[in-house]
Amino acid sequence: MAGVSSATVSRVINSPESVREATRSKVTHAMKALQYRHNGIAASLASSKSNTVGYVVPELHGFFFGSMMSGTEAVLRKANKHMYVAAGHSNVTEEQDAIDYLLARRCDALILHVEAVSDEYLIALAAQNIPFVVVNRFIKEIGERCVALDNELGGLLATQALVQAGHEHIAYIAGSLWKADGQARLNGHKRALAQAGLAYEPLLTYEGTFQAKSGLQGAKSLLETGLPFTAVACGNDEMASGAIEAFRQLNLDVPNDISVIGFDNLEFCHYLSPRLSTVNYPTQRIGEVAAQWILNEVYQKRHISFEHIISPEVILRDSISQRV
Repeated sequence: MAGVSSATVSRVINSPESVREATRSKVTHAMKALQYRHNGIAASLASSKSNTVGYVVPELHGFFFGSMMSGTEAVLRKANKHMYVAAGHSNVTEEQDAIDYLLARRCDALILHVEAVSDEYLIALAAQNIPFVVVNRFIKEIGERCVALDNELGGLLATQALVQAGHEHIAYIAGSLWKADGQARLNGHKRALAQAGLAYEPLLTYEGTFQAKSGLQGAKSLLETGLPFTAVACGNDEMASGAIEAFRQLNLDVPNDISVIGFDNLEFCHYLSPRLSTVNYPTQRIGEVAAQWILNEVYQKRHISFEHIISPEVILRDSISQRV
C-alpha cells in the first residue's frame, strides 16, 4: 500500500529518523489504514533484541525516584527504546525477584537502583555477562558499571555550609544507616566536624528513614536530649521538611532559632518556608547517564565518555542563619 520495500517499513518502525519525512508519512498512513501494529515480541525473536530496558527501583513514589526515572526514559525514548519498571522495596528477595522478572521479559539490559542485595550478588551477576548498570551505588569491582553521587562529599559539604555560617553545635538527622548512601552522608558530616575542630556528639545524631515523618520525629527527639544545637543537617530533603515542621510546631523559628540544610535539591525545596538550603543531587542527570551507558554498551548507538562518580554542590537559600 505504501509502495516501499519491507526494509523501508522496518526502518520507519525501528529508526524513523533515518527515513525521509515523505516516505515516513506514506508508511505511517498505510499502517493506520491497515490497522497494523508492530509485533515487538516476534521482532525480538528475529533480531535477538527486544529494544526494552528493565529498571529496578526501590519505590514507585516520591520526587527522587520519579526524577531519576524520567531522565532515563527521556534518553531511551529518543533512541526508540522502551522501559519496564519493577519495584524492589529495598528487600533482598523482592529485588532479586524483580531482576529475574525483567530478565525473563527479555529486556536487553537492566538499570539497577537496588539497596538490599549484596555487592557480591551484583559482582556475580556481572560475571554472567548480563548487561546492567547500577545507579546510586558504587562497587569498586564493577565500577565501570556504576553511576553514583559522591554521597560522603555531599554530607561533608552540607555540614561545612553550617560551619561556615558560624554554627558550632550541629545535630544530624540521618537516613537509614544500613543503606550505603545514608552511612556515607553521615560519614561526611563527621569529617566536616573533625576538619573544623568540632566534637561529634553521638546523642545529636538521629537515625531516620529518609521519609518526612522520621524527620519530624528526629527533630523532636534531638530537642528532648537537652543538648544545645543551633543547626541540623539532614540526610535528605524530605526529612528536612519534617524537621522544619517539628520546629514550627514547637514555636521555634527556622533559621533564626535553628538552621536546617537538606540533601537532594528536590523541586519542593523552592516552596518550603523558608526556602530550603540543600545539596544538589542531579537525579535526572544520573538517570540520563545510566541510559547512555546502556546505549553505548548494548546498542552501540553513540560513544561518549562520562563520569561514573558525580560530584554534588551546595545550594544556599533561606534556611541557614549566620551566627555571630
